[in-house]
Amino acid sequence: MKISEGPIIIEHSFDQSKERLWKAITELNEMKQWFFNNIPAFKAEVGFETTFTVISEDRVFTHEWKIMEVIPLHKICYNWKYSNYKGDAIVSFELFEDSNKTKLILTTNVIEDFSDTIPEFKRESCIAGWNYFIKDSLVNYFKSN
Repeated sequence: MKISEGPIIIEHSFDQSKERLWKAITELNEMKQWFFNNIPAFKAEVGFETTFTVISEDRVFTHEWKIMEVIPLHKICYNWKYSNYKGDAIVSFELFEDSNKTKLILTTNVIEDFSDTIPEFKRESCIAGWNYFIKDSLVNYFKSN
């Protein structure tokens, strides 16, 4: 992912209230069920930081998240980087009422280029990952809860 490629934007409308969707994207026990099951701690509070590891094939990705902005029931932004790789991004989750649904718009803005030698950091991989989390995993989470 490169700054020059522009932001990645994923949109999806859910048959859920803003309150219910907000809870799913900001409460640890819910996030563990659809996002990353090994997040050790999470608080939707500016300045909160957490670190956890994800292994993909033979690579270890130590996620470092810092909450940059919170507007309850509307927006949460993370600084998202990896302690063992170059690159930095801001990821935002924004909620909008859309008739009797709630639209989630996820935006990833790269602020420091990620290495293009790592397959997981290619734009196509990031798009596929976010589509999976939002349009598959989160959708299925709501179906089963």
